[in-house]
Amino acid sequence: MEQRTGNGPADGTKKARRKGNRIERLGVNGMILLQANHIAKYFGAEQILTDVKLEIQTGDRIALVGRNGAGKSTLLKILAGQLSGDGGEIIKPKETAVGYLDQHAGLNPDATLWEEMLSVFKHLQIMEKKLRELERQMADEKVLADGKSYEKVMAEYDRLHHAFQEAGGYQYEAEIRSILHGLKFRDDPKRVKVATLSGGQKTRLAMGKLLLAKPDVLILDEPTNHLDMETLTWLEQYLQTYPGAILVVSHDRYFLDKIVNQVLELADGRLTKYIGNYSQYVIQRQENYERALKRYEQQQEQIERMKDFIQRNIARSSTTRRAQSRKKALEKMPRMERPKDAGKTARFSFDINRQSGNEVLTVKNLQIGYGERTVAEGIRFRLTRGESAAIIGPNGIGKSTLLKTIAGKLAPLKGEILLGTNVEIGYYDQEQTELHSNKDVLHELWDENPFMKEKEIRTVLGNFLFSGDDVFKPVAALSGGEKARLALAKLMLKKANFLVLDEPTNHLDLESKEVLENALMDFPGTILFVSHDRYFINRMATKIFELSETGFREYLGDYDYYLMKKEEEARSGQPEAPDKGKGAPSRGEGRIPEKDYFMEKEAKKLERKRIRRIEEIQKRIEELEREIAEKERQLLDPEIYNDPKKSAEILNGIDSAKKQVDRYLDEWEKLEDPAD
Repeated sequence: MEQRTGNGPADGTKKARRKGNRIERLGVNGMILLQANHIAKYFGAEQILTDVKLEIQTGDRIALVGRNGAGKSTLLKILAGQLSGDGGEIIKPKETAVGYLDQHAGLNPDATLWEEMLSVFKHLQIMEKKLRELERQMADEKVLADGKSYEKVMAEYDRLHHAFQEAGGYQYEAEIRSILHGLKFRDDPKRVKVATLSGGQKTRLAMGKLLLAKPDVLILDEPTNHLDMETLTWLEQYLQTYPGAILVVSHDRYFLDKIVNQVLELADGRLTKYIGNYSQYVIQRQENYERALKRYEQQQEQIERMKDFIQRNIARSSTTRRAQSRKKALEKMPRMERPKDAGKTARFSFDINRQSGNEVLTVKNLQIGYGERTVAEGIRFRLTRGESAAIIGPNGIGKSTLLKTIAGKLAPLKGEILLGTNVEIGYYDQEQTELHSNKDVLHELWDENPFMKEKEIRTVLGNFLFSGDDVFKPVAALSGGEKARLALAKLMLKKANFLVLDEPTNHLDLESKEVLENALMDFPGTILFVSHDRYFINRMATKIFELSETGFREYLGDYDYYLMKKEEEARSGQPEAPDKGKGAPSRGEGRIPEKDYFMEKEAKKLERKRIRRIEEIQKRIEELEREIAEKERQLLDPEIYNDPKKSAEILNGIDSAKKQVDRYLDEWEKLEDPAD
């Protein structure tokens, strides 16, 4: 593969110029910083990338999305020059600096955090050292006595001082402190050694160095790993004002919604471009698929009509010429391939054995922990049927411990946990301790559901992407994503009406997360969950429980609403709701805005369910109409219409299908106009 640089941008516009580590742009917006043309990559005999083309311009904020194993990280490494391709070329101006977040990048273990970050600014330190030397010379009596020498030193000092100032020489230490603080390195950076950091902390430090360097093109592969919500918020705000272009791979959809203005989808080795953030991409992708499917189906109908005409007219002398002409046209017709949907995606839904009472869970003055160690206390809240509540808070505060205690996996140290009538708990453990490593996939499900037939168990596993010999894989050999899907399959079969979920989206790819969200949106029971996935929280939560060092508090709304209330509290300097140990106010305590927001959230949830049902009905009607058309064509076959028994069977089938269409049309009409 060819790597090319030039004296200017690939499109011939004016070039970018760098002063120190600060980017200064000349020329018009939209300057091309990097181009990839016809990139190909093989691993062995398997082709991972096929004819990939892309360009990155100033101001671009690009998300690269695709299934696990699609080649996203491989493409990033090729663009960053970390890996060579097997075909194509990378073109960029020689002034363009490309920065790549390598989680295993060479940090000096013997350096302090301050020394490691300071290494980004070696050029400024050299300039600063030279300035001090020039200052010393200007104070030297010999130089002062020689007018020409003094003027020369002064001129050099003025030039260098201006360059130092322009390059951020008086701000870089403040920038280091700001980024270290934003990435939650709160201890004295001049004392902490890199060698003492955890793997996640080293990744954050490497990202901090890259942000300080301010490359023209910033390439980030899963930058949100190892970051809590506070740090994620800081990173989003920082990147929103970043002066260069950004190309990012991330499973954090909320992060992508906040950062990007275009999405590149990598599938089957090729890229498809979408304008907008991640949520807009999801909508556009579905619309594109539906349009392509409609064009494909229209062509298939046209082909069937032409075949039918040819079959009926080829043998007749009066119409054989027209039939021959139609046959030639059919042979020359370019055939469309059936468009691929999102691909092979898990398909599942959650049902319940029976409905619970209205009061699902009441927690009173709960103290949780392990043995004599208290993790959190003074927890009070209640859940009613149909609610979906998210528990959020910093790492280590006790969120998972609280879920385990409610699910009966840990005994409470103090207080009460009261379950309502007919409440059945289904617990999802992020550590997958509910799975048995000594079993295979098939028996992990079958042993807990012995009355199901093997075919039924295999069907369930197939819906969770375990097919063929996959069902005989030992649980111990499964990947994180496979274990997550297997645990969800077990949870689905339990048919519990109260789901307690600890980080359910961990290890799932983007498509599987969407399927899980849709399944939970349609779930007729109650949900209590812990998640760091803010997009998931925003879609699922009707209320937020915040667990912090100051107590346990409730917010009646989704994640965006929670952030809004926290901002209001920060501005006013005090919390708006009762603090530690208090549960949510009752609906009669004057919390009108929250109540309205809660009702609006419920209305949106019902609206999404209504729209999805309409789409299901439309799809089923199309299938039935194709079935009717096929049966009506069968009646034209002499072998069938001369056989009364076969004709009667087909007519009955047509009648039954038409009645189903009528029922679906009635339901559709009611859904389209719910006011009636």
